[in-house]
Formats: sequence, structure tokens, C-alpha cells
Amino acid sequence: MAAHTLPQQDERALWPALRRGWKRKCPNCGEGPVLHSYLKMNDACSHCEQDFTAARADDGPAYLTILIVGHIAVAFMHIVFVHFRPEPMVLFSMFATLAVVLSLYLLPRFKGAIVGYQWAKRMFGFDHEGSK
Repeated sequence: MAAHTLPQQDERALWPALRRGWKRKCPNCGEGPVLHSYLKMNDACSHCEQDFTAARADDGPAYLTILIVGHIAVAFMHIVFVHFRPEPMVLFSMFATLAVVLSLYLLPRFKGAIVGYQWAKRMFGFDHEGSK
């Protein structure tokens, strides 16, 4: 008995799509922006007309940001505390600022990378033949 298989679609390169998404550019062409404000998705690429309405980043960027920022901040906090023993308010001020700045930097980049991953793996509505 032969197993039913879906038609094979061309592979999309994962790493270029992730890199373009990290730069907040279209994973298809690398030219048009994915976001039109801090975290708002464009409906389509202004350069190649790639449709982004199917993108579902949801809470993924926030989880990745918390994971990375937490590990970086805790490691540096430990090093600074052990070597320099600053006052508690100085330590808090330094690392609260680090956490906020790093979070604001990483969040839109992770969102773009997740959209790039979804595009490369043809997830959700990115499996249309009309997109490259």
C-alpha cells in the first residue's frame, strides 16, 4: 500500500531568511521592511509584494528576548558583584538599564527572525506558490 505524500515544494534557504528577518527586512527579497513601527507587521513587502498577513510571531519574540536578556544580565551581574561589590542601588540601576536597552534592541529583531523562519519553512500561509 503506497503512502500518500504531498507535492514536494522547493526548499527555501533558512539562514538567509533568518538573517534578513533579523535585519527587519523581507525574508523573500531582503529589501522591504517587515515592520512599519516598533513591532507592527506590514501587510506586504513594499519591494516584492510578499504577503505577511499569515505571519504568527505571537509571544515567541518576547520569550526569546527574556531568555537571552536574562542570561546576559545575570552573568554580568554576577561578575560585577563578585569583582567590584557596588552598592545595591548602583547594581540595580546598571542592570535595569542594561535589561531595558537590550530588550528594546532584541525584541523587533527576534520578531523579524521568527517571521523569516516561518517564511523559510512555509509555515501558516507562507506556502503559497505565488511567493518565491
